[in-house]
Amino acid sequence: MGALRKALLVGALLGAGAGVGSALFALVTPGEQQKHAMLKEMPEQDPRRREEAALTKQLVLATLQDAAATQENVAWRNNWLVGGGRRSA
Repeated sequence: MGALRKALLVGALLGAGAGVGSALFALVTPGEQQKHAMLKEMPEQDPRRREEAALTKQLVLATLQDAAATQENVAWRNNWLVGGGRRSA
């Protein structure tokens, strides 16, 4: 009988905790208007930021293509702007 009572108490506490957590989540979650306002303020919405991100992606892609076209282990480059392998000490 004691084990059943303990199991019911644990179940009730878990249920109450889940209920409180769900209620807090519902209170904290922004509404539709607030979501739209937040999306408008995101940096990705700025045209200059999008152009900068596109240029960065192009440079990364060009670097990866350059690394794929060579037999050199580019991970050991000391100066990434020019070719050159690992320095021997």
